[in-house]
Amino acid sequence: YYNRGVAYEDRGDFDRAIQDYTRAVELNPNDADAYYNRGVAYKGKGDFDRAIQDYTRVMELNPDDAEVYYNRGVAYKDRGDFDRAIQDYTRAMELNPNDAEVYYNRGVAYEDRGDFGRAIQDYTRAIELNPNDADAYNNRGVAYSNRGDFGRAIQDYTRAVELNPNDAAAYYNRGVVRLILSEWERAREDLTVAKNLSVDIAEVFYQEHESVAEFEQRYNISLPADIAALLTEGSA
Repeated sequence: YYNRGVAYEDRGDFDRAIQDYTRAVELNPNDADAYYNRGVAYKGKGDFDRAIQDYTRVMELNPDDAEVYYNRGVAYKDRGDFDRAIQDYTRAMELNPNDAEVYYNRGVAYEDRGDFGRAIQDYTRAIELNPNDADAYNNRGVAYSNRGDFGRAIQDYTRAVELNPNDAAAYYNRGVVRLILSEWERAREDLTVAKNLSVDIAEVFYQEHESVAEFEQRYNISLPADIAALLTEGSA
């Protein structure tokens, strides 16, 4: 049952995988692998509560499994429970101190919680462990930007696009910071690249800002007309 569940899961058939993993744990209630994989399948379906239940059962059977703490942390984060996610990521780090992905994801949880200082610390550690992680540079740039440290934000966005020239989010984010700094030509170039990489500039902008006028007022700037049009093109 377990092996067939793995096969179903590998092809994305989470319902059948769950059925087989369930049968496996009925036959062997101490089968940690079956609970773990069923948790992964539940998470794949977006059923974070049941995923968390299965990961918790794995912890009871294997209390020193760093990977299951990490995965339960991801499930908590996806459920919006950032505090519990941070607790699980922290435990995963204690068990495996050199996992860059765990530091990165705890940084995301801190950032989602608005704790940009701790997010920056975690992204920095993730970068030390994996210097080629463009996403960590981009996210650290966002955290710096949210703290008003625009110079460091631009440095991180620049490193992100050096590592991944198709990192549309980093181009967009660097473009917005350059707007704040009134670097119109450079901002225009970055936003245009992001748009050419299929970013809906207006949609992303309006997720972050009430309007162009609100953005201008917040940062005491006056956007050139063509850039203002770029930020509103196609918006409702």
